[in-house]
Amino acid sequence: MAGTDDGETTSPPQRVNGDLQNFAVALRRTHGEISRVVHGFALTHGLHPTDVAALGIILDSPQPPTPGRLREQLGLTSGAVTACLDRLEKAGHIRRSKESADRRVVHVHYEEGARAVARQYFLPLAEATARTRERFDERELSAALRFLTALNEELGAVRTPER
Repeated sequence: MAGTDDGETTSPPQRVNGDLQNFAVALRRTHGEISRVVHGFALTHGLHPTDVAALGIILDSPQPPTPGRLREQLGLTSGAVTACLDRLEKAGHIRRSKESADRRVVHVHYEEGARAVARQYFLPLAEATARTRERFDERELSAALRFLTALNEELGAVRTPER
C-alpha cells in the first residue's frame, strides 16, 4: 500500500484491461471477426479459408515464398499445400515460377489483378481499421503495434506438431 499526502493508504494502481483473461477474450474476438470476413471472401471466390491464409502469407512476404515456406507457416502437409496452390492458381490469384538458378525451386507470386479483387473485398476491413486508428494518438498506436509485433514473434516461436 502506498501512502498519500494526507496519511491515507492507497492500493497500487490497477491495470485497466491489462490482465491476461481480458487480452485473451479480445484477441479471440478479433480473430473471430477477421475470420468471418476471410471466410466470406473464401466463399465468394470458391476458395477454402486456408487458401486465403496462404494469400495473406504470399502478400506479406518480402520475397515470393516457396511452397515449403507456405507449408511451414500454414502447418500443412506438402500435398495439402500443393492442392491449395492448385486452387489459387486455377482461380487466378497466384502464379508459380521457377526463376532461380536451381530450376527445382518454385516461387509463388500474387497476381496483380487478384490483388485488386482482394483490395476491393477487404476495403470495409481497411476502413474499419482506419476509423479505429483515428481514436488513438500516435503514441498509443505505436504501443499497440509494438505489442502485436512482439506477440506475433512469441507465437511464431511456439512449435506445433509436424504434419
